[in-house]
Amino acid sequence: MVAQQTLEDRTEDKNPVIEINNLHKTFGADNHVLKGINLTLNKGEDLVVLGKSGTGKSITIKCIVGLIKGDEGEIKVLGQDIMNLNTKELNKIRVKVGFLFQSAALYDSMSVRENLDFTLRRHNEDISEEEITSEIEEVLESVGLAEAIDKMPSELSGGMRKRIGLARTLILKPEIILYDEPTTGLDTVTSKEISELILSIQKERKTSSIIITHDMACAKLTADRILILKEGVVYTEGTYEELEKSEDEWVRSFFI
Repeated sequence: MVAQQTLEDRTEDKNPVIEINNLHKTFGADNHVLKGINLTLNKGEDLVVLGKSGTGKSITIKCIVGLIKGDEGEIKVLGQDIMNLNTKELNKIRVKVGFLFQSAALYDSMSVRENLDFTLRRHNEDISEEEITSEIEEVLESVGLAEAIDKMPSELSGGMRKRIGLARTLILKPEIILYDEPTTGLDTVTSKEISELILSIQKERKTSSIIITHDMACAKLTADRILILKEGVVYTEGTYEELEKSEDEWVRSFFI
């Protein structure tokens, strides 16, 4: 009850920044992955989405930024229904929504500096060289990797690549961040560091986030609220503490 009250305190006066209503997505003739997803992300909230493999977690957040187009339903991002936006309008929304891919998706032929430089110039043609340098140094400092500025991605560990991927997302100052399995493939210590970084970013930058994960330690540390998907729909939701004590055997299986 105490944990729930804390969440209400944080979100009761804040507007939703993402609203998904009755989202469906089918691949091929009969692979109906999303079967009516309903989801709300409140401003300033870290929402963790759990579910077994193949339940549509990653598909859902890719639909949010238009990387995959939903077949039916409504997706409102910062008040705009992205299902009905043209490419130019959608790109304006995407700048406000950072997406951290599982692989970090860095350009291997570019140094860390060049990866961040490319991202800034792509979205701001008028930015000066001094501003670029300042922004790059500031964002690398915020993820604890100022010394990696001239390294190539091949010289970085998995955890460092995740941090640089996050830096590239943060450099555009998004209002929303979507994390797709941010700790996958990392050791326990590095996973905890990434989870703590997600939490500090939320507090310092006032971001709203959806975190797709199988890592229950990450979920426990970062989640204000958790949704669990099952067979293409939201099966249940609650705080970590509430779901851990659920009388539903299937729900409890995530916490063992």
